[in-house]
Amino acid sequence: MSEDPKNSILERETTRREFLKLTGKGVGGAILSFSILSLFGCGNAEDAAGFPLAKGLLIADRSRCTGCQRCELTCSAIHENKVQPYISKVKVSRNYNYGLNGPKISYEKEDGQFGNLLMSVETCKQCREPFCANACSEKAIFFDKKNKGARVVDKSKCVGCGACTKACPWHLPTVDPETNKSSKCKLCGVCASGCPTGALRLIPWEDVRVAMERKGYILG
Repeated sequence: MSEDPKNSILERETTRREFLKLTGKGVGGAILSFSILSLFGCGNAEDAAGFPLAKGLLIADRSRCTGCQRCELTCSAIHENKVQPYISKVKVSRNYNYGLNGPKISYEKEDGQFGNLLMSVETCKQCREPFCANACSEKAIFFDKKNKGARVVDKSKCVGCGACTKACPWHLPTVDPETNKSSKCKLCGVCASGCPTGALRLIPWEDVRVAMERKGYILG
């Protein structure tokens, strides 16, 4: 009899990168507290090397998202002074047609406008141990107290190497091909405030705690 995949995951040593990949899809993945890492053999979250925990998270409700991409337009216009969805900190358009996993033979049953019409909205997870910052040779990504503890790119230090993009499990930091500078979510909330259906929300970590406890997790 083959090994139960669920037991296999829980019994073996799991890296933080693997854990993030396992939990990275949808609202459920976005709101997982890092104190749950210990359940997957990742050690005590309080002992994790990295930045202080951000004060909140930007999450997306796929059932409300219509794929209008107003969040991308607003984000790029406010922060980069140009309307360019590619450099938006929240990602919708790159998964618009076929969802996160790309085209499939059964595309009509999959996510995206050619399938079930569910959009795959990607937002920064504000990782406790930020892969993007750890990969940056210029130390250009820092913990920003002024922006709810978000991990923010210092463009004066960024050299546009793209290491942050490659290191992120979701490839969310984005290098602007015109300025050769990277950027990522600042937890400013302009995308959420401009969303006509309320699909995007900034939630504080206390709300994350309540949500997870309702699902049966005991958070220390």
